Amino acid sequence: MFDPDTLGRTAPLPLAEPTKEWAWGNADGAGVKVAVIDSGVDADHPLVHGLAGAVVVEFEPDAENQVRYVPGPHEDLVGHGTACAGIIRRVAPRAEIYSVRVLGATLRGRAAVFAGGLRWAIDNGMHVLNLSLSTGKSEWFGPLHELADEAYFRNIILVSAVNNVPGPSYPSLYSSVLSVAAHPGSDPWAFDYNPAPPVEFGAPGVDVEVAWLNGSNLEVTGNSFAASHIAGLVTRLLSKHRGLTPFQVKAVLQAMASNAR
Repeated sequence: MFDPDTLGRTAPLPLAEPTKEWAWGNADGAGVKVAVIDSGVDADHPLVHGLAGAVVVEFEPDAENQVRYVPGPHEDLVGHGTACAGIIRRVAPRAEIYSVRVLGATLRGRAAVFAGGLRWAIDNGMHVLNLSLSTGKSEWFGPLHELADEAYFRNIILVSAVNNVPGPSYPSLYSSVLSVAAHPGSDPWAFDYNPAPPVEFGAPGVDVEVAWLNGSNLEVTGNSFAASHIAGLVTRLLSKHRGLTPFQVKAVLQAMASNAR
């Protein structure tokens, strides 16, 4: 219910002036906690430069849809999470990156484990959640929506890649989430706003060079990597403008988009 005491009060606009200098100038991601919810992150990769924390989410033995959290260093089972973390680090070099491993060696996982990763990130004070994964299972539409809404009202920014193929994609299709798809280009500052959602932003994700396993680099294509570009920009923005709400962050990104008028 709307608090009647707030009626008549003015709320400051998030944009002092719509410029990239205002949004990101001299910002570096410091003080912003970013959860990379993925296949794990290689903390020793030269493009990652360490982690602030790590946890593995896995099924609790003999308990249906119950998960447990195993804190501490762990490997990246695929390379995908390391790629996403490296992109975020490139854009926001002083971000506090946490690895939340929910995917297995085939880059697949259970929706309950994915939801458990979101739960951990929300409960442990993350500011930005990088979600380069999704589920199309209708039975998880509601539970994931509740988590996304909880994050929204806590001013936690969820940045989610849409499916690489057409079809349901949760949580990327929720209005509380920043949904991202890939477009060509290598400039991390060049991104577009889509005026016809549910996909809201396009960012570099075609033939981009990223960190991978064993200290290597790899050229890849996918919406996952575009989402990490946006997550990095959001992290950099929040390090300069603390306390922006998710809808204010979206407003800033729209104003900063390459196709903004």
